[in-house]
Amino acid sequence: MRRWIFSLAIALFAIAAVRDGLDRWIDATVLPPLEASSSVEVLDREGQLLRAYTMQDGRWRLPVRLEDVDSGYLEMLIRYEDKRFYAHQGVDPIAMLRSGVLALRHREITSGGSTLTMQVARLLEDGSTGRWEGKLRQIRVALALERVMSKDEILTLYLNHAPFGGNIEGVRAASRAYFDKPPKRLTVAQSALLVALPQSPEARRPDRAALSATHARDAVLSRLHDAGLLDESALAEGIRLPVDGVRHPFPTIAPHLSDRAIGEDTHAQKHHLTIDRDFQISLEALASQAVTGRSDRVQVAILAMDHQSGHVLGHVGSAAYRADGRSGFIDLAMAVRSPGSTLKPLTYGLGFDQGLIHPETLIADRPTDFDGYRPQNFDGRYRGELRVRKALQHSLNIPAVAVTHAMGPQHLTAGLRRAGADAVVPGGEPGLAVALGGVGLSLTDLVRLYGAIGNEGRAVDLRWRDEPTPGFIAHRVLKRASAWQISDILLDVPRPVGVRSAGIAYKTGTSYGHRDAWAIGFDGRHVVGVWMGRADGTPVPGAFGGDLAAPVLFAAFARLKPSVDPIAAAPPETLTVETSQLPQHLRRFDGSHHLRSSGPAISFPPNGAIVDGDFLIAKVEGGQAPYVWLADGRPVGRTHRNQFEIDQREEGFLSLTVIDAAGRTDGSRIQFR
Repeated sequence: MRRWIFSLAIALFAIAAVRDGLDRWIDATVLPPLEASSSVEVLDREGQLLRAYTMQDGRWRLPVRLEDVDSGYLEMLIRYEDKRFYAHQGVDPIAMLRSGVLALRHREITSGGSTLTMQVARLLEDGSTGRWEGKLRQIRVALALERVMSKDEILTLYLNHAPFGGNIEGVRAASRAYFDKPPKRLTVAQSALLVALPQSPEARRPDRAALSATHARDAVLSRLHDAGLLDESALAEGIRLPVDGVRHPFPTIAPHLSDRAIGEDTHAQKHHLTIDRDFQISLEALASQAVTGRSDRVQVAILAMDHQSGHVLGHVGSAAYRADGRSGFIDLAMAVRSPGSTLKPLTYGLGFDQGLIHPETLIADRPTDFDGYRPQNFDGRYRGELRVRKALQHSLNIPAVAVTHAMGPQHLTAGLRRAGADAVVPGGEPGLAVALGGVGLSLTDLVRLYGAIGNEGRAVDLRWRDEPTPGFIAHRVLKRASAWQISDILLDVPRPVGVRSAGIAYKTGTSYGHRDAWAIGFDGRHVVGVWMGRADGTPVPGAFGGDLAAPVLFAAFARLKPSVDPIAAAPPETLTVETSQLPQHLRRFDGSHHLRSSGPAISFPPNGAIVDGDFLIAKVEGGQAPYVWLADGRPVGRTHRNQFEIDQREEGFLSLTVIDAAGRTDGSRIQFR
């Protein structure tokens, strides 16, 4: 009896020692990294995938959570691969025993004893399955994983790392590649195929071995039917469906903007854009249609923005994101081009602001010499005297230059700057040609400008991420009344032939030599811009904004929403009268005398200018000398000349005021940096 008790004690002690030793062995396990790299993703405003990028080693691995995977697939996977997954501690003794018997019988190790946890251990270390030392390592890592992770976390690792053929890893990437859908919406047949693939991913690849894939899938379906997981109808339906032997490409939606996103933040794994995925797809199709059948290498760029929020909803950088004769990889929405006549609304709007003109003011369209600059209308014709409204609607050049000459071209470039446009001025000093497109702007710049007009004259923070732009200030580009007057005029610009679309204020433009064709339009909520031309900037004979770009503009609006949002009513301060009822000085525009009769006007620096350095020469036109100059309300000088030297020693804003001999004033607020 004593001997029996002693033997039992020895046995229990040995068991405890083995258990403690096993615990120490498991606890000492050095686990592989559990946070593996994955493909960088670009998502739309609703979290839908726009574009994904392969990892550095060329593999696709899209991260996935347990709740994002079809529950039927998860049930199939566990029932087929490891039915006691939620009961064991990493190793299934029953399965291991069965695997050992088979190994002895066949004189080799089979995979039948591997649990899902052991498979995760192998995937994390890229280990082998057929050698004893490899199997032992998997057992050790599996036991250790079960001590530091929950079952759902281990299952999630499997879903992200399982191989599915070629460079496809993880169930989400596989579902995209083979079914062109997310793994949340798998059918029974698709689930069975994804259960079968990791066992022999290369031999069963649907895109290369559809027949082998079909047999493997059907075997899974049959076994799960025998296990009672599938009924007869589900089995029959699953087997009946053919395996699609196609590998679908991963989405490449909004490719240019996606490239810009990862270029600006190379460390982020996910980039959330303000793009509307469905609208973006329709815009890309529209862009492709716009150039289809053309042999002149014409390209197109389209940009759509909500001018209330500033969110970019659609961004097309080219008709096709590929290396072709049209230079499709270039983001032409950012290319600097001549804007043609698209700046005329800003010119007239600034003229309204300064009291130079009114929409009903009569203005002359006749040959004019502006200090040696002799512009002509695009068609070479002259209309005589007409209202400013008609001059803008017919995009006449002479009246626009006359207004620019009266107020100074610096006011035009300052207005662009306040709108957030990054204008490139040839030579650094703007001339009268700015009014007709003699300045470099991108489609993005013009959408900013027209968005500001649509936003009651206040600049819009155009952005494609759902976060404010650091340092953005919503400057007032135009007074509310002036912005509404421009909108009202542009609502009646003649439409292209065959287009019947009311409620959209728009303007077209064609640059010198027919290099660029533009159409920019807005309603009460959105603004859309279209550029067409050649990527290399060479002329496109016969290309006009009204014929080429305008139809694309209206087609883009039609894809954006079923009906337009009305432009707000005129602000109460708006003067809406006929020409005969205007104040005397607004009935007829005479640019050569207007400033002189109206008092002094600071021609430089324009309001909103940013001055680099600490010194500038301010200039005044009109009024009556002598002039008194004030800086932030303090007198700083008195001159008989029309200019004054300002020496600002500190960075920051400065309010500059000039008073002429008759007591009339003008002001400009500028920034030194």
